[in-house]
Amino acid sequence: MLAWSPVGPGPRLCPLVLLALVLGLLCPAPVSAHDASAYGGVFRSRNAGGTWLSADTGLFINSALIVAVDPRDPADLLLGTDTGLLRSRNGGRSWKPEASGTVLGAVFAAAFSLDGHAVLCASPNGVFRFADGAWERARTPPGAVPAHAVAFGASPGRVYLLGRDGLFASDDGRRSFSSVRELPAAAAKVTALAVSVAQEETIFALAGGALLASVDGGAHWERRGPGARTLDAVLLDPDLHGRLWAASRGALSVSDDLGQQWREAGRLPDPDMAVRGIAADAAMARLLVTTDRGMYRSFDGGLTWLLEETSLPIHLEAGPLIHDPSDLRTLYAVYSLVPYPEVWRAAVEGSNLLSRLDTLQLAGGAAFILLLLLTGGTLVRWLARDRAVPP
Repeated sequence: MLAWSPVGPGPRLCPLVLLALVLGLLCPAPVSAHDASAYGGVFRSRNAGGTWLSADTGLFINSALIVAVDPRDPADLLLGTDTGLLRSRNGGRSWKPEASGTVLGAVFAAAFSLDGHAVLCASPNGVFRFADGAWERARTPPGAVPAHAVAFGASPGRVYLLGRDGLFASDDGRRSFSSVRELPAAAAKVTALAVSVAQEETIFALAGGALLASVDGGAHWERRGPGARTLDAVLLDPDLHGRLWAASRGALSVSDDLGQQWREAGRLPDPDMAVRGIAADAAMARLLVTTDRGMYRSFDGGLTWLLEETSLPIHLEAGPLIHDPSDLRTLYAVYSLVPYPEVWRAAVEGSNLLSRLDTLQLAGGAAFILLLLLTGGTLVRWLARDRAVPP
């Protein structure tokens, strides 16, 4: 908009209009409501996946990556997204940024300890533990971040981290991590992690498609996969101690003795599906699987599958399927508008930049303050000049 000055040959911007333009550039405009299926998001089922409702009221998320539920308080939720960490204290009715300015970038890994007293998350700029009401950065070696997954062990202070370039562990209350170097020399890059604390602690690592297990904290490993097949995923079933799931090109296998013996459990409609999560009843008649093609359900033990369409996005990738530890019939599913491999690639490529973000934040803050000072000085001069001109 142009305003006419009482002096001068032509139009110029009124100082108040200029101030409004500057504030408009610096302050984000409110976002209007859109179709929820156009975004990623968080969905919850309280009846083992029978029905689903949105659990991210008021959020417009491109990529929901992981949900963590406090075992002491099921209303306390952590949500990892492609832009940081969110927290809800009321079961998802409202969300607030968590650890803003500390945890930066995509959060693929977040977890509460078994007793709920410890919380851990990882982003491209570090691994963080929640202690004494604040988030603190843990010491990590190269290759630990960004992280795919985090899992607490059986002993106090023991936690495992599947990082960008290997498997890491902490024994000092999550203050520092070191590499688990005892994996077989022939093992390829680790792509999945699961830790069972039933009876004894057992670590499962998927390396080069082979399922490896360790019962002594990673000192020794043995192969426990179903035959010689190359596996795509390994998942623990929290509903039944000892039950372990594995996927290989759409074929599901299950073990009820932590991988010692296996049996077939159905085949997904497409062998190229990437399995992200699974839930099943004790008899394995009803199966629920999240994949990169969405969520699928089987009512006949995996013989036939139906795409879950009611109240859920059907054109987006589904991520991990999270169980509420205080009520295993309550499930959380996350969806991403951006393919998860792309979010991971961006996190890896941005990790070097985020590691130097403290300096960048200082420089950005200084530039912002300088801009305000310059704008304010210019407005003061213009206002003083206009007042000095006689009518």
